Amino acid sequence: MHTMVLSNSASPPEDRHALSRLGKEVRALRQGLGLSRAQLAERSGLSLRFLAQLEGGEGNISYVRLRRLAVALEVDMAALLERAEGGAVRVRATALLGMRGAGKSTVGKMLSERMGVPFLEIDELVEREAGMSLAQIFDLQGEAYFRQIEQESLMRVLSTGAPAVLATGGGVVTEPETFAFLCRHAYTIWLQATPQDHWDRVLAQGDRRPMKNRPDAMEELERLWSERARAYGRADLVVSTSHRDAEDVVGEIMQSLPWQRSIDSQEQPQ
Repeated sequence: MHTMVLSNSASPPEDRHALSRLGKEVRALRQGLGLSRAQLAERSGLSLRFLAQLEGGEGNISYVRLRRLAVALEVDMAALLERAEGGAVRVRATALLGMRGAGKSTVGKMLSERMGVPFLEIDELVEREAGMSLAQIFDLQGEAYFRQIEQESLMRVLSTGAPAVLATGGGVVTEPETFAFLCRHAYTIWLQATPQDHWDRVLAQGDRRPMKNRPDAMEELERLWSERARAYGRADLVVSTSHRDAEDVVGEIMQSLPWQRSIDSQEQPQ
């Protein structure tokens, strides 16, 4: 029996908005997994045309289809619906993204204090788990070992469901499975800065490793930034940090957190 795909054009505005939000979340999760729409169609058994309609906010979806889609996107159906509804009021883990010099440690510590939740540096958790410094991990075990421990550390922290502010490693977006898990279980924020900002901030901290024996270091940084910017841009929130102090950045984040907006609206006098 052929199942009709309902257009949302004749639906009430609130239904159209709901379908649009669901479509955006499906697209974000698919991209976080590094899947093309055709690959998702193959995984889920849904047609390419239907997925295009759904991601465009024009396709209604049945329970069975939604269930198959959630399995293909490696997320439980309740979590998918929660994301589509704006994250509800429940406070979630907040993960800061960006390359070295983005301000993740400075902003993260201040943000955690404002939110009243723990602040965790994922690189520090990796060092603790491995029993050696990051430099030693890369020298002795290699990047693949680091990425494995990084993924395990993130999963262990996020699987608890406890709210926290996380400063992630700059390369977390290069591992599709790890990044997809992060996007599913945390509210992600890209602290956006220019390559020059990153360069200047790292040098201001007294770290001259970026230029040591590397005459093309700035060009390498710009290339790396370009390669990662698209993935960083999939974050739930993008906040520019250029020519801004940390207090200003934290203030913008607090105003933008979906659960904070919900709490603030509930506290407004009727």
